[in-house]
Amino acid sequence: MKKVLILIITISLFAVLTKVNATINEYEEIAKSDKVGVTIYAKMMNGLYIDFKIDFQGNILSKPYWMNTTNPTWFPEIIYEDINRDGKKELIIILTKSTGTGVLEREVHVFQIQQQRFDKMQIDVPVEVLVENPIAILLKSVKTELTPNQASVSIGDKKYTIDIKPLGIKPKHLFGDIYFGNIINFEIKDNKLIAIIGGQISPAGGYIGDIQIIYKYKDRMYQAESIEFKPSE
Repeated sequence: MKKVLILIITISLFAVLTKVNATINEYEEIAKSDKVGVTIYAKMMNGLYIDFKIDFQGNILSKPYWMNTTNPTWFPEIIYEDINRDGKKELIIILTKSTGTGVLEREVHVFQIQQQRFDKMQIDVPVEVLVENPIAILLKSVKTELTPNQASVSIGDKKYTIDIKPLGIKPKHLFGDIYFGNIINFEIKDNKLIAIIGGQISPAGGYIGDIQIIYKYKDRMYQAESIEFKPSE
């Protein structure tokens, strides 16, 4: 009876592993980090990668609502660094949802690696941590004004004024105000998560500089530690 039970358990385990492998085989590998032990898979549909599977050191995590462009230049970026200064590294995955002339829309996901008990074993499991939306931070902290001659950006008691006449954009082609949203990028620098949001004054581009948000981990989420405007040179 004991041998039969062991055989049943073995067959069941094999079936589960086969099912997982079969599921992954239906997907396309689009990013990999051997250093971290992470492989990202997704399905292509209507010009986008969707329905993501993350293989983290042999354990599969599903992210069905993620999206990424199919342009190989902008495949998901995998980073493994300690960005909350707790002595443990976080898994950071940066997706690129769309690109084009004057457009770069990226999205960041941060995971803490936690040990969890599974089938009498302790395994490392990536658990996603909320990152405050950079556009929401910007709308709460930044005031702007656009005239035919200049663009103004105010953050707290700091005000930046940019002469837009050298850009040669006719008033009829200007936005009603500075627009932030077409260029949203993320990077890790000095073990800190940074969002970079480009400001534009015209549908034709009219790039005037970036809002840069440095995040910190507080109250179990990543939120703004500092925010500043960096005019283009």
